[in-house]
Amino acid sequence: MPLATATAPPLPTTEAPASTPKRRRRYNAEGLEAAKRGTRTLLWILLAAAMVLYSFPFLYLLFTSFKTPIDTIAVPPTILPREWTLENYTNALGRSGVLPSFINSVQTAIISTILSLVLAIPAAYGITRYKTPSGRVFIMAALVTRMVPPVAIGIPLASMMAGVGLADTPIALSIAHTTISLPLSIWLMSSFFEAVPQDLEEAATVDGCSRLGALWRVVIPVVSGGIAVTAIFAFLASWNEFLFALLMTAVRSQTTPVVIANFQTQFGLDWGSMTALAAVFSIPVILLTLLLQRKIVAGMTLGAVKG
Repeated sequence: MPLATATAPPLPTTEAPASTPKRRRRYNAEGLEAAKRGTRTLLWILLAAAMVLYSFPFLYLLFTSFKTPIDTIAVPPTILPREWTLENYTNALGRSGVLPSFINSVQTAIISTILSLVLAIPAAYGITRYKTPSGRVFIMAALVTRMVPPVAIGIPLASMMAGVGLADTPIALSIAHTTISLPLSIWLMSSFFEAVPQDLEEAATVDGCSRLGALWRVVIPVVSGGIAVTAIFAFLASWNEFLFALLMTAVRSQTTPVVIANFQTQFGLDWGSMTALAAVFSIPVILLTLLLQRKIVAGMTLGAVKG
C-alpha cells in the first residue's frame, strides 16, 4: 500500500486587510470633524458670553427705565422691575426743553458728519494717491491731534465762538465736534482709498475723466461702504459728546446729553427719567446702524481682496 504523504497546514498570513487605510482615514476625518464641532461650540459660548457682558449695561438701563421711583433707588438693586411702568417715559418726554434738545442733537450731528466727510474725503484721497512726504506728516499730525484731550481745546473754542458771535448755536457746536471726528475720519478714509486699485482711475482718465471726475464717478461709488462707516463714527462722535456741549451751549442749542445730566430733584438724581430719556436717545443711532448695515459690512470687507 502506498504511504500517505502528510501535508503541512497553511501558515497564517500577517497581511492587513485592504480596508485598513480607508478606516484610518475615516477615523481621522471623524476626529477632525468632532474637533471642529467642539471648537465652534466653544467659540459660540465665548461669543454669547461677550455679548451678555457687552449688552448688560444697556439692558440694565432699559430695565431701570421701566421701574417705579422706589425701585430705581432700592438697595440691593434688582435687574428686572418688580412693577413695570411707563411713568418715567411720560415724565422725561414731558419736561420742557427735551424735544428742542433732540432737535439740536440731530442738527449738530448731521452738520458735523457732513463737515467731516467733506473735509476728510479729499484729504484722504490726496494723501493716498500722491504719497508725498508732507502728506505722511499731515496724517501723523492728524493722529496726534486726536490724542489731545478735548478739555484742552474746549475753553479756547468756546471763547473763539463767542468772539465771532456764534455762542450758543448749533453751528458752533458742530464745528467743535468736527475737530473731534475729523482726524479719525481722515484715517478711516485713507485706509479705504488704499484698498481701491489705481487701475480703475487710470481707465477712467483714458475715457476722458479728470482726476476729480474719476474720484466722483469711480472711486466714491467703490468706497461707499467705507464712507458709511466713517459717517457713522462721525455721527456717534457728535451724538454722544458732552463736554463741548456743556461748555458751548446755554439754552437755545443744548443737546440731549446735557439735558439728561440736569435731571435732578430735591432728593437727588431722577434715575428713572434719566434712564428713560437715555433709552429714547439711543434709538436714532440703532436705527441708523440698521439702515446702513449692508454698507457697513461692505466697508469692513473693502480691503479683504485687493488688486
